[in-house]
Amino acid sequence: MKRQHLNTTASMKLILLCVGTLKAGPEKDLLDQYRTRLSWPFEMREVICRKIGSPDQVKSWEGELLLQAIDPDSVVVGLDERGASLTSPEFAKILENYRDEGTKSLTFLIGGADGFSDAARSRCQRLISFGQMTWPHLLVRGLLVEQIYRAQQILIGHPYHRV
Repeated sequence: MKRQHLNTTASMKLILLCVGTLKAGPEKDLLDQYRTRLSWPFEMREVICRKIGSPDQVKSWEGELLLQAIDPDSVVVGLDERGASLTSPEFAKILENYRDEGTKSLTFLIGGADGFSDAARSRCQRLISFGQMTWPHLLVRGLLVEQIYRAQQILIGHPYHRV
């Protein structure tokens, strides 16, 4: 069943907020390949924690940096191993609902190697997971942007995603 929705972008801005820096290489190429295909306004922000400490300390410091970088009125979705595992059509429906509810800014959080601090996790309105496997955080960026592009195509009824 094809769904046509004339208002596919409705000015909802998507922000990818990550711990760490994405340098030139295959991970950046993957992200850029799908980023350029998006109709939604898209921005990537990176925070870098240069402090050294225990995993819990670093997670706390990274969490503070993430929280400071989130737009106050943004809806926040965290990519977290504790999150819901979704199908691509389910993910598309979530984006469609946010868009249709008038969400102006939707921020996706990707934490550091040890995940989110409790404070950062509690700022998220929703947690999603790419399954129970551990993925490199730099690769997750490209996977997420591909899924956002796939959701966009699902919402306009394009055959990119074969349901």
